Amino acid sequence: MNIAQPSIYIGNLRVDEPINTLTDLVVAAICFYGFYKLSGREIKNKVHLYLKYYFLSMGIATFVGGVVGHGFLYAFKSQWELSKDWIVFISQFLPENKLNAAANPWKLPGWLTSMFAVMLVERASIEYARKIIKPWLGTFFAWFNVLELLFFIIITFSTLNFFFVEVHTFYGFMIIVLSFNLIIFFKTKSAGSKNFLMAVGFAALAALFFMNEWALNEWFNHIDISHMLMAVGSYFFYLGSKYVIDHPLDDCYGQATIGRRQ
Repeated sequence: MNIAQPSIYIGNLRVDEPINTLTDLVVAAICFYGFYKLSGREIKNKVHLYLKYYFLSMGIATFVGGVVGHGFLYAFKSQWELSKDWIVFISQFLPENKLNAAANPWKLPGWLTSMFAVMLVERASIEYARKIIKPWLGTFFAWFNVLELLFFIIITFSTLNFFFVEVHTFYGFMIIVLSFNLIIFFKTKSAGSKNFLMAVGFAALAALFFMNEWALNEWFNHIDISHMLMAVGSYFFYLGSKYVIDHPLDDCYGQATIGRRQ
């Protein structure tokens, strides 16, 4: 059951969903730390570039999501109404409970930035695997990566519905990041891909708690639990990122130059 958090007051300042806000900021802090650490190193390759900006984008997304989406959404007035024709059209594809879940448009900045972040970690996984997969496969998914992002941005912007953010995140982590890193790990035993797989596992647990609304109480509900699992996952992404940046794969029999188990 979805347990809403009471507001708290700090002096005259009202903060809605305070623990939801705080746990989002924990995720943001870990992502900004990852960005800071990766920025302190000379850019070595595209994987490094994608992962660096993944952490920046996800840090911004979770910071904005916490502050605007949870803590102070009441200060941002919603003046956006969906077109009736569009509602009739989209109702053919969405269940009624999802159709009625249109949110305050001020949630969009955090949502769309998080989708861009997911796209970057997808690209990093594809790029890292390029030397051990068929060239056409890497090219196809690199292009499809852009097209699927544009599709989900358009439909999320049009419906103001978090459901499509969830679908995009599921696709990005559970289809692309999971699949490519499984291939890399089975072929090379890369410690970087192992950490990425751990990160995806924590992201899946976060989604499970969120979707089933499993909560401890009103002060630590399903959103807080999912945020903390995301925080752990973000740290594993950081550990994996440090490794894959320094250990690119070569194309010699599909093995890793560095990264085999000693």
